[in-house]
Amino acid sequence: MSSDLQWLLIRKNNSYMVKRVAEGPIFSREPGNLRNLHSFKYSGIANAKTIDISDSGSGIQIATRKTKTSPHAVRTGKSTSSLRNRSGGRRTLGIAASYAKRGYRPDLRTAAIGRASALLAAQKEPKPTPEKKARGKKTRAIEQSA
Repeated sequence: MSSDLQWLLIRKNNSYMVKRVAEGPIFSREPGNLRNLHSFKYSGIANAKTIDISDSGSGIQIATRKTKTSPHAVRTGKSTSSLRNRSGGRRTLGIAASYAKRGYRPDLRTAAIGRASALLAAQKEPKPTPEKKARGKKTRAIEQSA
């Protein structure tokens, strides 16, 4: 089945669609959708070539759909690679960009880099918040009297 026909069948109604506001944008939760937008360009279902960048326990996992597999082969049709956190952020972004760039989906290069950098930022330990300093005349008077 062609990807255009698949998109015509699933664009109006599928289980991954997210409609929050009546006249607002339509989002999508489908795997392989890098921007989470409900459109043919970013669709992970309708396109034969997809890149899925997701969070795993030890780092980031990049899954791609093999081009020469049967559409019925779901599990064996994917190629996955895990990138550990200790390999560094720049290396992770470079690998994500190279997956998209090497003739696979060069139009999704910026989306892949954006998804990978957002996941890296989410995995970092947050900095501890410093204590708030007391300000104002009343607090100074309390500190001096104590």
